[in-house]
Amino acid sequence: MSVARAIALRQLTAAPRTRAQLAEAMARRDVPAGVAEQVLGRLEEVGLVDDAEFARMWVESRHAGRGLARRALEHELRTKGVDAELAREAAGVVDADAELAAAVALCRRRLPALRGDEPARRDRRLLSLLARKGYGAEVARRAVRQVCADAVDDDM
Repeated sequence: MSVARAIALRQLTAAPRTRAQLAEAMARRDVPAGVAEQVLGRLEEVGLVDDAEFARMWVESRHAGRGLARRALEHELRTKGVDAELAREAAGVVDADAELAAAVALCRRRLPALRGDEPARRDRRLLSLLARKGYGAEVARRAVRQVCADAVDDDM
């Protein structure tokens, strides 16, 4: 039991973790499943492990810092072991307006590097950037149109 607790606390000292991540760390160190469940249950009781809070913080951080879309945020949370419903709920706080604003900001940051490209190539590169960040086609097209129209207005 003390080995399992030490593993979990060491993991939590480095960074917040999901219940699944902690269980996986314990399994790698051959902690019996029953012992791991007891330790994880106790850590949840005292508030050291909270997948909902982890998901909320993850979405806030990754959307603001990396400009990820809801779809990409949900995917990342699921890979971290967060329940699909919980991941969907956490990513749902990013509304359509915030998603479009983040897509536009990403395009604006990238646009100076694409100034010499022909318009079709520039648009393809911006659209592919947004696709890699998890944006849907409609949001990506709107963001690229807006940024390119703003760039044309600025050049005049």
